[in-house]
Amino acid sequence: MLALQITSLKPFMNALLTGELFDSFLLEEAVIAAAATYSIDGRLNKAFFSSEEWEQREPAAGEFALWRDMRSICFQLIRGKRTPLHFKFVFQLPQKAAASIMEKGGAAASLAFIKALVLTVRYDGEKAVLLTGTSYTAFLADKEPERLWDAACKQYLTKKEIAYEEL
Repeated sequence: MLALQITSLKPFMNALLTGELFDSFLLEEAVIAAAATYSIDGRLNKAFFSSEEWEQREPAAGEFALWRDMRSICFQLIRGKRTPLHFKFVFQLPQKAAASIMEKGGAAASLAFIKALVLTVRYDGEKAVLLTGTSYTAFLADKEPERLWDAACKQYLTKKEIAYEEL
């Protein structure tokens, strides 16, 4: 697990809420505390969609909505004259991207035990912290997948010019 504090908050928030920074990620959960607390479960309701719509959706999404489809909803809940008290977004990396990270790092064998590579964004009213996590389907003594995910997150943020410091 890795904790990264965002050092340039305004550009990060702009990239998160109006840009495409995490658009390819899946939204597992969103909690936004403003005048009221809003909780969003990112799981898609298959019954809501026609069979054609369900078949045509992004295959990488699995059971969760893509952030790019939920971003504007969350932005509407956050925007206004007053900043929210706090919020939390829990993202998952799509399985195809997770497989790519593990294969490039030589940990492809571990992929069968990885349920999700998770990135949590927490804002407490003053600062934003990103936390990485790895969810396994079974105990895995080898922590190489976690190290690879942590390194990939730092590399991604650097590539996207998001300033951070490791906590």
